[in-house]
Amino acid sequence: MKILFQSLIPALWIVWLVYWVISARGAKRIERRESIGSRLGHQLPMAAGGLLLGVPHIAGPALEARFHAHTFGWFLVGLAAVALGLVLSVVARHWLGGNWSSDVTLKEEHELIRSGPYAVVRHPIYTGLLLALLGTAIAIDRWRALIGFAVLAGGLIYKIGAEERFMRDQFGDAYARYRAEVPALIPFLV
Repeated sequence: MKILFQSLIPALWIVWLVYWVISARGAKRIERRESIGSRLGHQLPMAAGGLLLGVPHIAGPALEARFHAHTFGWFLVGLAAVALGLVLSVVARHWLGGNWSSDVTLKEEHELIRSGPYAVVRHPIYTGLLLALLGTAIAIDRWRALIGFAVLAGGLIYKIGAEERFMRDQFGDAYARYRAEVPALIPFLV
């Protein structure tokens, strides 16, 4: 039974990854891409954070200590956050359609999407991923996982800045209005 529960979160992430790879096929052609320096500015911290989050004993014994009481209740909190976050990211990814890209890009005939989850936050994919990553850290219950989450969050926040610049350049006043009306990551936080 313990192995079943320990397998749930990795299984959710694997199903999410399969969907992510398959759905990337429907993306529009790229018109403009961020520079390699900008890409490395978010990819390197995200890789480092992912290693800390996902690889046991990578940072030494001190960071393998638990940061909360290791109970089934805490595991369920983490599991629920992972499931909810991954579902939100999938819904947002689907809503974005062909405008989606793993890198910061502008697509041919790029559209400013303001409906669905994009009416609640400007970056719902990242909101979902951050919730899922935090849930993973809670379930793992190791300081290295919590630090990994923080490093991943920093990489995503850097990437948001790059995306915001692209969107302002492309959509001008329309994006400025959207930005003034809709929070970046946390719903209802103006």
